[in-house]
Amino acid sequence: MSEYEHAGGSKLYLTVWGWLLGLTVVEVLLAYRHLSVTVMLVILVGLSVIKAALIISYFMHLRFERLSLFLTLFPALVFCIVLLFTFFPDAMRLYQLRYP
Repeated sequence: MSEYEHAGGSKLYLTVWGWLLGLTVVEVLLAYRHLSVTVMLVILVGLSVIKAALIISYFMHLRFERLSLFLTLFPALVFCIVLLFTFFPDAMRLYQLRYP
């Protein structure tokens, strides 16, 4: 079994593209809903994570990579999350300083 046997055909890529397009439409439609900021951000971040996972898995062909590649990318994810929690208090402080 060669490594090229794992690659999907055009149907697979069009299906993934369709899902990405559908998730983008849902994100745009959410912009017109009157939801609280917290709920809106949680939904949008969740949908963005799903879209990023689809892109990384299928279009960057990481779905078929070994565990070592995942273990290489995982520290970068942890670093990004640490940075997020480091700068989040400043963002909340600036949000509270806004004029009503």
